[in-house]
Amino acid sequence: MNSPETLSSLRLSFVESIDEIGATTWNDLASTENPFTRFEFLHALERTGCTNRQTGWQPHHVLVYSDDTSKTPLAVMPLYLKTNSWGEYVFDWSWANAYKSHGFQYYPKFVTAVPFTPSPGQRIFTRDASSQSKILKLIADKIKEKAEFIGASSWHVLFPYEQEHQLLSELDIQPRIATQFHWHNKAYESFDDFLTKLTSRKRKSIRKERKHVSEQGITFRRTEGADISEQQWADFFLVYQSTYMMRGMQGYLELEFFLAIAEIMPEQLVMINAVQDNRDIAAALFFKNDTTLFGRYWGSRRDHQFLHFETCYYQGQEYAIEHQLKSFDSGTQGEHKIQRGFEPIITHSNHWIANQAFTEAITNFLNEERAHIKHYQEEAASLLPYKKEHSD
Repeated sequence: MNSPETLSSLRLSFVESIDEIGATTWNDLASTENPFTRFEFLHALERTGCTNRQTGWQPHHVLVYSDDTSKTPLAVMPLYLKTNSWGEYVFDWSWANAYKSHGFQYYPKFVTAVPFTPSPGQRIFTRDASSQSKILKLIADKIKEKAEFIGASSWHVLFPYEQEHQLLSELDIQPRIATQFHWHNKAYESFDDFLTKLTSRKRKSIRKERKHVSEQGITFRRTEGADISEQQWADFFLVYQSTYMMRGMQGYLELEFFLAIAEIMPEQLVMINAVQDNRDIAAALFFKNDTTLFGRYWGSRRDHQFLHFETCYYQGQEYAIEHQLKSFDSGTQGEHKIQRGFEPIITHSNHWIANQAFTEAITNFLNEERAHIKHYQEEAASLLPYKKEHSD
């Protein structure tokens, strides 16, 4: 393999299925630590029809080689040709509308992301970290060329790690920030130990909520991935879909997808079921690795006060404490998470727009938005329920 200093003949290829790359090659670079960027997760999305031309997520993944003869890639990156903005969680609908109002087409566009998954993580996977900057420049140049050739309006990198965010920003791929709420396990010995670190009023409020759920005869059952039954998956899928149907939408993911990941990556799954009168009435699906719990999908048959908080947050916090996981990424939205100990963090994205006039307008918008986001994060942090001596 060439050294970083002699990477002068890099070759880049686009492929229309992660199948063409293969599990060994992809995971050799991306690893399986992050459940959402491992081959098995992305491949399951493709083969169950969740990411294809019809859903607006056409795979167009990137491979980078050291030269024209090399068969072992130096880097891989997920890439999709998008014909809508659904399932991204970094909202650019107003940009699309502005494009349209000026007589331009915003779609298709290129997106580097994990489909339907607003979780921060690495997005460009290189064999040698010291060559990442050079490889990223090549990727950016080639995507811009491809965009011009097919008439794509833009390229968006969603929820990258901060280091990638900075490298992309240095390539004039405009930086954008947003806020999520994550919980950090500060070596708590139990959920009650966590509660002792909160102010008295917030501690009593959480205990009252949990008691309210318990008094309705609701108990909880945790099942690790390999032990989740087909009936549990079927019931989970029904309540998962119901959360979308209540908003007049349909869930992005198919039952076949959940069954696929249950088979190929069960070690990174845990399901929590709420049970009342010997019947499952709600369920939440979590992903995990050695350090982090990821709360992703949930649904309920019945509308019980505080049931969502208990199933998706308190049960997750308890699980993280019991398994000594360091953090809990509970997904997007949710100022209601603040009083439950979830701290506001900054998330990142980067955006390249082909049209120069729109680039300038969007850059100005992002500069203004950034100041508001940082102010919001500071305000949210000031509302955290921790005692002052625990606010470090």
